[in-house]
Amino acid sequence: MKLDTSDPLGVVLYGKSAAPQAEATPADDAEAGPEGTVPLRAPMQGTIVSLSVEKGATVLAGQEVLVLEAMKMQHTVTSTVPGIVRAFTIAQGDTVFEGHPLAFIEERAELGQGGAKQEAIDLNLIRPDLKEVLDRQARTKDAARPKAVARRRATGQRTARENIEDVCDPDSFVEYGSLVLAARRRKATIDQLVEESPADGLIMGLAQINGEHFSEDKSRAIVVSYDYTVMAGTQGNMGHHKQDRMFEMAEKWRLPVVIFCEGGGGRGSDGDNLVSFSDTFYRLPRLSGLVPLVGIASGRCFAGNAVLLGCCDVIIATENCTIGMAGPAMIEGGGLGVYRPEEVGPMSVQVPNGVVDILVKDEVEAVKVARKYMSYFQGRTENWSCADQRKLRHVVPENRLRGYDMRALIDTLADEGSVLEIRRGFGHGMITAFIRIEGRPLGVVANNPMHLGGAIDADAADKAARFMQLCDAHDVPLLSLNDNPGNMVGPEAEKTALVRHCCRTYLIGANLTIPTFFVMTRKSYGLGKLAMTGGSMRVGMFSVAWPTGEFGGMGLEGQVKLGRRKELAAIEDPAERLATYEKMVAALYERGKALNAGSLFDVDEVIDPAETRRWIVAGLRSLPPQPVREGKRRPCVDGW
Repeated sequence: MKLDTSDPLGVVLYGKSAAPQAEATPADDAEAGPEGTVPLRAPMQGTIVSLSVEKGATVLAGQEVLVLEAMKMQHTVTSTVPGIVRAFTIAQGDTVFEGHPLAFIEERAELGQGGAKQEAIDLNLIRPDLKEVLDRQARTKDAARPKAVARRRATGQRTARENIEDVCDPDSFVEYGSLVLAARRRKATIDQLVEESPADGLIMGLAQINGEHFSEDKSRAIVVSYDYTVMAGTQGNMGHHKQDRMFEMAEKWRLPVVIFCEGGGGRGSDGDNLVSFSDTFYRLPRLSGLVPLVGIASGRCFAGNAVLLGCCDVIIATENCTIGMAGPAMIEGGGLGVYRPEEVGPMSVQVPNGVVDILVKDEVEAVKVARKYMSYFQGRTENWSCADQRKLRHVVPENRLRGYDMRALIDTLADEGSVLEIRRGFGHGMITAFIRIEGRPLGVVANNPMHLGGAIDADAADKAARFMQLCDAHDVPLLSLNDNPGNMVGPEAEKTALVRHCCRTYLIGANLTIPTFFVMTRKSYGLGKLAMTGGSMRVGMFSVAWPTGEFGGMGLEGQVKLGRRKELAAIEDPAERLATYEKMVAALYERGKALNAGSLFDVDEVIDPAETRRWIVAGLRSLPPQPVREGKRRPCVDGW
């Protein structure tokens, strides 16, 4: 029905005035069409764009009769019955309300009940609008950039897309921002930017990692990679905003992040000023302690890329990597000399000083290690095997003065193939690693008796303290394997700020919220023992000792030398003095050995080393189900 458009107060709709709805009452005669017809009503308010058939035309059910426009969208109105169009109540340009009759159709059942024949659709047809997008996206892929790929091959490296494909589960990566270009529209044509700055040198998206072993909710992740083939991996204006989007999502949805950092700092040549300053260096550090952050570096990693890398929980770097807070250009610009990139933070520097957590041969191994590292935060694996645990009875030598290989002990104790050591090249007196026991992830801090007898020096304390934080932040239980004579001592050790560094283990250990398990394999003396237990033998899920364990307020030999000095000095015969000294040491050892400590309940139990796994599993099984954690356990994981 045609609306009354004569009202000067009507509302303008698509060029014609319509009376206010309250007054738009259809006339009674408009509702009644020719006898024996059914009305075709307007599905919504709108304006008649065109009539698709004429009066008297034969139509099938579902056939288009007219086109109606509403809110700048056109809608076809189709016949509800087969028949003949006997009358139209509207004309092109008329505005109508929902439900008003538009035409009257005399139903003719003999025309059949089938709907109007649908045009066959070629599902392989790529329309021009889609082709334009696909063509642009194709130009960002490796296949369209043979020169860039060749440059990577020349350095023995993979492309950013190859690394992403390898770290993600097959077909799981969904890219965000592939069409983004560098903010240089004032300086270059769009075609030049498409050629020179695909994705603005930053590839990112959602993915699944280790989905073959863990459920979808456990294997979800965000992957970000700088692309060194685009302007040497420098950080573009648009790339920063892309990262902001990803890191915001990571925080909101608790998504772990894997980031490949290769390249330099900010790209000062981006001059469009199309968007405001980004929050990348706020967004990524804010994720620390909330979700696992995995940083991977290959080749040259300087300035902004190095900062992002340094904010990650773990840094995995290849042998050809060089990492620095500034590259050669900035160093030279600051008047500090001229250096080759390979001289600024090579692995010979960054591994021993503790910057790099895991050194690998190449990107292939880096990705493999990254996937393994991620798995410890994804849950339990069902399939596992382990060595014959009776071997543990023979790891610690019977001669209490002989050193032994703590790493071999850990390898025997853990599920086969499950050990991943962190920061092996730094803090040699301490071993930190992730392992599995019957498929359950576990962190390990262990003294290394092959280095200073296992004494805890400043580097060892820092190494243990940060690893404790890492486990606590991500709900990984912690196993402490203790064999140390105490904290390191002496004037040279104090030059390393030993007091402050060693105290980090007490401060962090005493405030852990994760379950801890303490196993004494041999020496457990003084403050070193407390550093390994969070300040007390009573705070963990259990504290047990092997039969080789020995307790004391300090090293037994030192305790005799200091406490019995006058008595020993009074013995003139050197042979008799030595024999008396050894007898005193033996007496202290007898008093402090594990069996006696067990009788005094200084430990929860003295156990057969072969039973260590059983004790750990019993402790893990006794824990209540982990509730879904909101927020963080701690503000962040210390960068050092």
